[in-house]
Amino acid sequence: MKSVKFRNAVLIVSIALLLASRATAEERYERFDRDLQWDGHNNRSTAFPCRMTRQDFGYNPDTSRAGGAAGEVGGIIQSAADPAWYAKSIPVCDFDKVLSASGKIRIPENLSDGHFLVGFFNSKTALGWRTPNSVTLRFRGRGEDGREIFFVFADYMTQNWRAGGLAIGGLDPQTGRERPVGFKTGKSVHTWSIRYDPRGAGGKGTLTGTVDDQSITIPLDSGHKVDGATFDRFGLLNVMKYAESPTLAWIDDVTINGKTEDFSVDPGWEGHGNRRGYEDCLVRPRFDFGYSPTNFAGGAASGELGGLVFRGDCRYADRLACYGDRLNKLTLERPLKASGKICLRRGISDSTTLIGFYHSLDSMVVNPSQQYGTPENFLGAAIEGPSRDGFYLYPMYRIFGDQQSNGRGKNPPSLLPDGKSHNWTLEYTPETPDRNGRITVSLDAQSGSIDLPRDHKAANAFFDRFGIVTTWVDGNGQLIYFDDLTYTSKQ
Repeated sequence: MKSVKFRNAVLIVSIALLLASRATAEERYERFDRDLQWDGHNNRSTAFPCRMTRQDFGYNPDTSRAGGAAGEVGGIIQSAADPAWYAKSIPVCDFDKVLSASGKIRIPENLSDGHFLVGFFNSKTALGWRTPNSVTLRFRGRGEDGREIFFVFADYMTQNWRAGGLAIGGLDPQTGRERPVGFKTGKSVHTWSIRYDPRGAGGKGTLTGTVDDQSITIPLDSGHKVDGATFDRFGLLNVMKYAESPTLAWIDDVTINGKTEDFSVDPGWEGHGNRRGYEDCLVRPRFDFGYSPTNFAGGAASGELGGLVFRGDCRYADRLACYGDRLNKLTLERPLKASGKICLRRGISDSTTLIGFYHSLDSMVVNPSQQYGTPENFLGAAIEGPSRDGFYLYPMYRIFGDQQSNGRGKNPPSLLPDGKSHNWTLEYTPETPDRNGRITVSLDAQSGSIDLPRDHKAANAFFDRFGIVTTWVDGNGQLIYFDDLTYTSKQ
């Protein structure tokens, strides 16, 4: 009898061990304490060379290009990831205070394809486009129809990375798109002004930008004034996206919150990164993600997955990228799961990162259309805007053609690009009360979900990779990391 009980106990233990081994085989846990040599395509791109970024602007005592007597502020200013400014320190103020500034500006011909800001910002948070805690005029050079012109936008962003803005010229009533007014470059000197009024729009706050006799007034979006913002500088600031073409610009006779600076003497403003040149490899879309020996996401050990992820462009093979673990064939007939840690260190407008299950071929197909932003045979989570709402982590999928998710679902989790570590999960459930599939994501205590229509679930999709894959519509980049990942590897 004892031997029978012993054999039964051994059998039970053996079955338990077998079930445990099967469970382990169905999911993988990776802490990235070493380079796992996952399957990568263009994820360490060399198709787009590094370039020189040159900042050379500030106080010029002897010139008068923007009109008036000798003395002005300006020079060469270039869009780049690294912040550069020449600015006056001002008493700290916020969205409850009136902000105003005005002056003169000149942008010469032939170097007008640039991008820079004039306005109020916070020196402690100046990072990314749009940059948090800012109220600015954004100047964007353009050469159109043989004309050298520039556009101007009134922009702002709260401390929670929620943004708003509109071009001087407003919206086209027929198309609903921006129709910016073109201002001449060259010898023309233009007047400009910016004003934020906390009492405007019934207390929501309004921002007005003016160049010459053209202006635009926009209300802050609902909740944005409540978000709050703080400002401790006013001045000339580069757009912090990635390396683009430089431009020349000069400003003069500036009045800031009622106090005038004519620059006849050195104003003693603060310079930060405004007199330097360097090789810049943050060039769109020079992908640079995969295994990293860093520990930004806060995993159990050094080493993680991530880096610089630009949006992709399905029209060109060298503008699509992925990096993922090789899996057995996974389908929508059985559950899919993933979880781990996430850290968004840098996120700018018009950027997206996709993490989840994808197909090594279908998700990387080159085709002439950018009709769909999500790659085929993808199921996972997206980290993106829109800019007015900041950044979300929300469920996303696409099978074939227009069989894809529609919207972000209700109350998607918010993710700030502040470098903090969070726990996240992804779960696909094939059976719900109405027999549709459901995708749910969570970020710490927040969660959101979307449902799949029955025909989408039955569309014979399958996945053979888990990791990061780029979108099919181009755009800007994020600096993002994942660690301590657990994910379905076998169904």
